Amino acid sequence: MATTTQERRRGWELQEGDEIAPGLTALELLGGGTRYEAFLAFDDELHHATVVKVLRPDRIDDEGALRGLRGEAEVLASLNHPAIARLLRDGTDDERPHIVLELVEGPRLSTLIRRFGPLETEQAAPLAVEIASALHYLHGLGLVHLDVKPKNLIMGAPPRLIDLSIARSIHDAASLTVPVGTDAYMAPEQCTPSPGRVGTAADVWGLGITLYESLVGEPAFPRGSEEDGASAGKRFPQLTHRPAPMPTRVPAELAGAVDAALAVEPEDRPTAREMAEAVEPLLRRPRRLVLNRLKPR
Repeated sequence: MATTTQERRRGWELQEGDEIAPGLTALELLGGGTRYEAFLAFDDELHHATVVKVLRPDRIDDEGALRGLRGEAEVLASLNHPAIARLLRDGTDDERPHIVLELVEGPRLSTLIRRFGPLETEQAAPLAVEIASALHYLHGLGLVHLDVKPKNLIMGAPPRLIDLSIARSIHDAASLTVPVGTDAYMAPEQCTPSPGRVGTAADVWGLGITLYESLVGEPAFPRGSEEDGASAGKRFPQLTHRPAPMPTRVPAELAGAVDAALAVEPEDRPTAREMAEAVEPLLRRPRRLVLNRLKPR
């Protein structure tokens, strides 16, 4: 008998008030994917609401899924950036493996686009600068996120980048020979990786394609084939298509930055820092101006 999607994604079915782990009480299921569930939870030790990312019950014996959760905890424990959601506790050795993350008030970017359509420049420009800043920070530490997409951005103040479960060191990313990431948001070199090709420029592509979707209100490329054995060209339309021009209402600085981020060849894309600097003039109070005012006279 064929296994249904619901069966493959069997969850813990926790109700409000149920214990996720000692000191962690489930309040609400926030969502999840094929490997993990995310709960709004109350942490007795912190006496505060948190987000708990839990390995699904049918993934407890999945070494790859557990390794991903442990890897995310390890990476997050070494990070400290305003636009990256913080790790509060590592519970990956618990009977119900989990990590506890700070609660960021705000919807996912994907939810915002689905409900309300394209973002205005006043929303998209700060988002671009903050996430480019987070990526610049990660890249400076020798890390690549590899899964920048609307679902992994929380529209808080500031916006936060989440889900580092497939993040790699720059060295390990360069060694990839199979696709890693979310099909619709992978850079071309992620779709058909070869040694030395995947690196920090893949995150810049992810930011570019995410900004495109946020400004246009729909994905940059048609949906790829999910059939087993589909060719790379059919599975990954970004290998054979180019996105349609953005609306004329999008300022040239922002449209130009997005277009540059979506260059087919990774070496032709700007760095994350260059992305931030290109968009900063659109902010009401550019950070460059603030920094100049702080310089000694």
